[in-house]
Amino acid sequence: MRASSAVTWGKLAMALVLLAVAWPAAAAGPTPEFAIPEAPAAVPQISFTDGAGRLKTLADYPGKVVLLNIWATWCAPCRKEMPTLDRLQAELGGPDFEVVAVSMDRGGPELVKKFFAEIGVTHLALNIDTSARAMFTLGAVGLPMTLLIDRNGKEIGRLIGPAEWDAPDMVNFIRGRIAVK
Repeated sequence: MRASSAVTWGKLAMALVLLAVAWPAAAAGPTPEFAIPEAPAAVPQISFTDGAGRLKTLADYPGKVVLLNIWATWCAPCRKEMPTLDRLQAELGGPDFEVVAVSMDRGGPELVKKFFAEIGVTHLALNIDTSARAMFTLGAVGLPMTLLIDRNGKEIGRLIGPAEWDAPDMVNFIRGRIAVK
């Protein structure tokens, strides 16, 4: 890595940490770590590919509340929370809600397919961004990172770190967001 690249990455990392610390929260979410902005915020444009290699964006989920999870198979907390995301999708997924888990694995979709098979994930679609651009574009300061996005494509919540996504309080919180038309 060139020295100028290291300085640029260092500046980016510091800016992302400051953004995460300074982001105001208007209300508490289902856990203290779940940050809710004072007003819904625009979500930067990201792209990723599905298991068939088709290019996808968040615009592919029109009118849905989306729980966007940024994760990787090498991330121990991500691995632990993935079954809870699968169960959340099984319970709430449908025409009004979708868990969109996007892997940052550079090893490609076969690595993610193998991991899903090992842990029994059957309700989540395979999505991957081998470039990890989505992670940086969204300001992830660590993995996993999850954004709750309303039907209008605006961020209404953010959690950095793992969660029990199928816990009753979390399911009820998300169900309440789905109910907002």
